[in-house]
Amino acid sequence: MSIKTGYISELKRESDATKKILERIPFDKKDWKPHEKSAPIGRLATHVAENTHWISRVIHISDYDFAANYTPTVAATSTEELLKVFQDNLDKALQDLEQVSLEELDAIWTVRNGDQILYQLPKKVAIRAWAFSHMIHHRGQLSVYLRLLDIPVPGMYGPTADEG
Repeated sequence: MSIKTGYISELKRESDATKKILERIPFDKKDWKPHEKSAPIGRLATHVAENTHWISRVIHISDYDFAANYTPTVAATSTEELLKVFQDNLDKALQDLEQVSLEELDAIWTVRNGDQILYQLPKKVAIRAWAFSHMIHHRGQLSVYLRLLDIPVPGMYGPTADEG
């Protein structure tokens, strides 16, 4: 199995788990956050929904400059909008993974902030870190937010105490 075939399978599996979390975001509490330094649940959920866009960015952009390209997005305002953001980014990421060459995955991806180089990684490593691990990390945060709001937490890798 090639790395891209593995990534496609993993992305589909992780996306099922992510969708379960996103479906439970309480938009009547979209500004709630557990701590003053935490992101509001609506913004964090949107960040999770957008996260697979990094797969496409890594594949198509070899040098990403936060100073030139960073534009914060507005948080989704409904479950429907959130799920559409998620699905649109997922569909594009899957399409890009299908089409990328194995040689391109070995190419170096540079992340900078203006003249300061932050990272230089093979694209296959960047996809793992910036898309998969990043999404899973923030999805875990959302599961804690749901628990603190007394919203049943869905199982991602098996049943939870709420589903058992």
